[in-house]
Amino acid sequence: MISNLVVTNNIFWYNGKLIHSQTLELNINDPGLLYGATVFTTLRVYENSLNSNLTNWQAHCDRLLFSLQTFGWQQPDWNRLRQGAQILLAHFPVLRITLFPDGREWITGRLLPPDLTEKQNNGVLCAVASSEFSRSLPSHKTGNYLSAWLAKTSSDAQEAILVDAQGNWLETSTGNLWGWCDRSWYTPPIKAGILPGIGRSQLVNWLQKHQQPVREETWSAELVQRFEAIAYTNSVVEIIPIHTVNQPSGSLQYNPYHQSFQLIRELFLA
Repeated sequence: MISNLVVTNNIFWYNGKLIHSQTLELNINDPGLLYGATVFTTLRVYENSLNSNLTNWQAHCDRLLFSLQTFGWQQPDWNRLRQGAQILLAHFPVLRITLFPDGREWITGRLLPPDLTEKQNNGVLCAVASSEFSRSLPSHKTGNYLSAWLAKTSSDAQEAILVDAQGNWLETSTGNLWGWCDRSWYTPPIKAGILPGIGRSQLVNWLQKHQQPVREETWSAELVQRFEAIAYTNSVVEIIPIHTVNQPSGSLQYNPYHQSFQLIRELFLA
């Protein structure tokens, strides 16, 4: 069992080829290496298919295309990109697709976190990060992810909450925020400077379809204290409640077992 896991983890797709290795050779002047000049997306493969509505392959490609067009970068061979993803999904439930400015594609895979069910059921501890750790180019998922990585690794918490210069909560280091109060779901607006997450868009559409109010409002210090429950979402972990948020002014406690989470979980069972 362990030996098979090691073997499959040595597989990735790069520039039209399936490669069996744990190393990738790049030119020392490659801007992706020097400056993090790449864009990427991470998706979870449902039903072992890129065509599954929950996998949402096209939405991930569309977001990549938006960034490529914004930066004026070359598009990849989209058919070849899909071919690589199709090959790797036989080995991994999670795929990370990275694109370089010259159109090269790089796809790696990984397993779901071993403690995912525990986090989904019981929630996690978060810490509010310093405003200096806000992400650059927040509308795009670029390879320059240092600020989010530092925010998450600079404390003992399981996840970090990124904030703006005024201290308003924006997103976590790996996902979008959701809060429940006044019989409504709240999420920070895109214009606040957050990543337009694929999981976030799916959830907004799902809640609206079920006549559940969704309010996009700034998460000020006053609003976050009103929430009964909060969580974060992304395409891999689905939804994870947050039970405690540590901040310089003290900790906030939330109910990770709130009944409001039940409807959202039904989205991922559809």
